[in-house]
Amino acid sequence: MVEVIGATRLHPLQAGHSSALSVSVTLAENATRLSLRAREDAIPAISKALGLSLPTKPKTSTSEGTRSALWLGPDEWLIIDTADSSVVADIAKAKVLHSAVDISHRNIGILVSGKGADAVVNGGCPQDLSLAVFPVGAASRTVLGKIEIVLWRLAENEFRVECWRSFSNYAYAFLQESARDIAV
Repeated sequence: MVEVIGATRLHPLQAGHSSALSVSVTLAENATRLSLRAREDAIPAISKALGLSLPTKPKTSTSEGTRSALWLGPDEWLIIDTADSSVVADIAKAKVLHSAVDISHRNIGILVSGKGADAVVNGGCPQDLSLAVFPVGAASRTVLGKIEIVLWRLAENEFRVECWRSFSNYAYAFLQESARDIAV
């Protein structure tokens, strides 16, 4: 006896209509974001002004309350806080040479969470997302499909994808399609 197993083909525009997913792909709440550049000697003063220690090692982040700093390079960080944050006023208190640009309206945050979230992100991101290599708190600039993103691991099974607003439809649809592909 031969058992025939069929697959159900979904229309590509049916994004998010499956209820069998173990992974959710949702939009993050609006946030205040700063692109911060500073030399090493300015880190203590900026950390004091922000109320959190800027991370200084690759692929790391720090958080204090709702405010987080993601290391993107030797002199570059992405600061993320709530939409009504005072982070712009706080960084202005740092009386050291630095560049802080409000990119709140340039970026969009997308949350990928649930069992298999790493496989969903890996559907378009070549980075090793095993916990040993990309632990909770890890952050890096990388790619998703054909766009640049900032990827941040919030928990064992939760990631935040930050991308430019102009690429957000692509990223959101890509992650939803990937979630359908790995549904368990």
